[in-house]
Amino acid sequence: MYLGKEVKVLLKGQAKESYLELKKREDKDAQTLLNSIERVKNILKENPMYGDPVKKSQIPPKLIVEYNITNLYRVELSNYWRMLYSLVGNEVQIFLFVLSIIDHKEYNKLFGYK
Repeated sequence: MYLGKEVKVLLKGQAKESYLELKKREDKDAQTLLNSIERVKNILKENPMYGDPVKKSQIPPKLIVEYNITNLYRVELSNYWRMLYSLVGNEVQIFLFVLSIIDHKEYNKLFGYK
């Protein structure tokens, strides 16, 4: 609950694919990353504003077009991975859509960093 509203954390698109792929693996890196994702998901249920907000001008156009978002937050995961999510809310619930779970290299590519 956050401000008296239920928070639902939903994995969408690439994030869901990455999560399911990680669940299939049994290596230490995958397990560490899964534990990190679960820890962050629990934190976000209590405080959806936990992540670092991304300036609107820096939100990748690809994400705006693909998910029709107006806000984006970033959370660091273990092993230099990142979780990107967006918030959508109404008077009753807050939906937190996890859009991407990507490694540092893909994160830099998505945001156009070199």
